[in-house]
Amino acid sequence: MSAARRVTVRRARPRSVTLLGALAATAALLVTSTGTAAAAPPPAGEHIPPGQAWMGAGTRIEQPVAGAARVTPLDTSGVQGIDISHWQGAINWNSVKGAGIDFAYIKATEGTTFKDSRFSANYTGSYNAGLIRGAYHFARPNASNGATQANYFASNGGAWSRDNQTLPGVLDIEHNPSGAMCYGLSTSAMRTWVNDFHATYKARTGRDVVIYTTASWWNTCTGSWTGMAAKAPLWIAHWGVSSPNVPSGFPTWTIWQYTATGRVSGVSGDVDRNKFNGSMSRLLALANNTA
Repeated sequence: MSAARRVTVRRARPRSVTLLGALAATAALLVTSTGTAAAAPPPAGEHIPPGQAWMGAGTRIEQPVAGAARVTPLDTSGVQGIDISHWQGAINWNSVKGAGIDFAYIKATEGTTFKDSRFSANYTGSYNAGLIRGAYHFARPNASNGATQANYFASNGGAWSRDNQTLPGVLDIEHNPSGAMCYGLSTSAMRTWVNDFHATYKARTGRDVVIYTTASWWNTCTGSWTGMAAKAPLWIAHWGVSSPNVPSGFPTWTIWQYTATGRVSGVSGDVDRNKFNGSMSRLLALANNTA
C-alpha cells in the first residue's frame, strides 16, 4: 500500500459524458479543437446505462484521503499515454502526438452489442499520427459469459497485428457503473469469467489480454485472485499518488492511470493520463510480442 491510505470514491468525471434521452436536452456543450461539439458531463454518481460507459466510468478509483500529499505537478515523465472513447468527440491526433503522447488506448466495444461510434476514426487517426495504439473492451459480466464478450471484442476492433504500432487488447473490468459492484457474480464465478475472456482472446489473437482494474475492485470481486498474475499485464488505476496500489497476486504494474483530469493538446477537456512502466523500446516489445 502507498503512503497515502486507500479510500474508494465514486468517480466524479469532469469530461465529455452524458446519458441519452433526457440529459441530451439539458446538456451544455463544449467545443473541441476540431470544432466538433461534445456534451457536458452528467452529475457525479450518475447511473451509466449499458453501452455508454468509458474506462473508469464505474470505478471507485483509489485516491489519497483528504489532506494527504498528492503528486503535483502531474507525473509526465517517461512514456506517456491517454485512453479515450466517443465521449471526447473529434480528436486532433497530430496535436496529441506533438504534445508528447506516445500511446493511446481507444474504446472499441462494451458487453455483447455496443460498438464505440468513434472507434474507427480514432484507431485510424492515432495510427496515422504515429502513436502506438490499442483497443479496449468495457466488460459487462452480467450480460454474458467471458468467452462471448472476448469474441465480440476480437471481431470488432480488438484484433492484433505485429505492425510496430498495435498493442494487445485490454479487458476493462471495474466497478459496475449500473448496479452492484461485482455484477452479481461470486468471486469464483468472476474468476471463471475473467479466465474465459483471457483464454478466448488469446485463442483469437495469440496475445494475452491486458487487464485494467483497481486494487480494491480486484481484491473484492475476485477474492484477491492470483491466477492472472503470470498471464496478463496489469493496467492499474490509482490517482494522485506517487505510486499505485497493486492488486494481490500481481508483481507490478505495466500501465498506470494516474489522473482523470489531465489536459492534452488536441483533446477537448479533461482526459485520462497514463504512464508505461518502462522505456519506449519496452513498449514496442509489448506491441510486437517480443517482450
